Amino acid sequence: MTITARPPADALLPVYRRFPVCIVSGDGCELTADDGTRYLDFVAGISVNLLGYNHPVLRRALERAAETGVLHTSNLYRTLPGEELAAELVERSFASHVFFCNSGAEANEGAFKFARRAATGPEQREIVALKGSFHGRTFATLAATDRPPYRDPFVPLVPGIRIVDPENQAELEHAITCQRTAAVIVEPVQGEGGINVIEDSLLQDLREMTTEAGAALIFDEIQCGLGRTGTLFAYEQTGVVPDVVTLAKGLGGGLPMGAVLVNQAIAASLQPGDHATTFGGGPFVASVALAQLGVLTEPAFLPEVREKGEWLGARLAALAARHDAVVAVRGRGLMWGIELADAAQPVVERALERGLLVITAGPKVIRLLPPLTISREDLARGVDLLESCL
Repeated sequence: MTITARPPADALLPVYRRFPVCIVSGDGCELTADDGTRYLDFVAGISVNLLGYNHPVLRRALERAAETGVLHTSNLYRTLPGEELAAELVERSFASHVFFCNSGAEANEGAFKFARRAATGPEQREIVALKGSFHGRTFATLAATDRPPYRDPFVPLVPGIRIVDPENQAELEHAITCQRTAAVIVEPVQGEGGINVIEDSLLQDLREMTTEAGAALIFDEIQCGLGRTGTLFAYEQTGVVPDVVTLAKGLGGGLPMGAVLVNQAIAASLQPGDHATTFGGGPFVASVALAQLGVLTEPAFLPEVREKGEWLGARLAALAARHDAVVAVRGRGLMWGIELADAAQPVVERALERGLLVITAGPKVIRLLPPLTISREDLARGVDLLESCL
């Protein structure tokens, strides 16, 4: 058999439009490519690398976890790191219990199952999502995602999931009923949908409607949780306590990890065999996640994120005032979107050429998700680079 040499990337399934950059190392808020080019990172692995790169706490946690020699045991046996992490999340949230998994889509799939299991009415099976939502790429989460280009090639999708316009009160009231609704899922800040901050008043209305219908209210905080908006959980700023919160992305400090946080009522409906995962909450990834959570919950850390977020919002508002190409800026904490009059991708590509990594959130929105550890100076440098691309 003759083996023909080819670039390693050719062996990967071509489902990504990758940038022409090969990253080999990182430090702080910068990444370095194989040609030596350094990039200021305003993507953070799509809100994953909360502490940036080469953070000493994460390095020590990785080394200590590897020294145990136990990377995996399955959930047939107890391990302390996952139990300690769950206890910390419960202590700092509304939740009574936590289920660990491996990704955001898996967390949302689990949340859908848990909501249906907890439903009291036999016909309460439907999941309601909002216009502009993104909840994942698996069949059930895709059915709850309002992105036709993602959905259309894979129909028919999972039934029993509907998407409604949150600005249409009559549509909301028709969709959320005690006869059929198991849960409503909502991102407090819609990420892929364009960095849309859902109004607190709407979230409060959804809380009242789901309570009246006997349905669960699920907050998808996969992208906006874990300090991204300036508090550990995004729901803390809304005046609303959900029944379920899903987490992933930044939870594992760069390692694959998801979680479903549930209240006592949901937890009480579940029993052994209702759900499972092979890798979820394993000792290696849980050790790293626990170490990172310790940094996020240091007394000064999240107040600094809020201060940097307020400063960034003001700088972006000033930028918008100077450029007719900018339609709006919106966001919270260190999660911002810049809506343009025209396509955002050319601006993203110019930024790459000038040493700044940003991504889109829809065809006309530039998404900014810098590491939470970023300095004010690097924020200013990034905004200046971005403005030069406009």
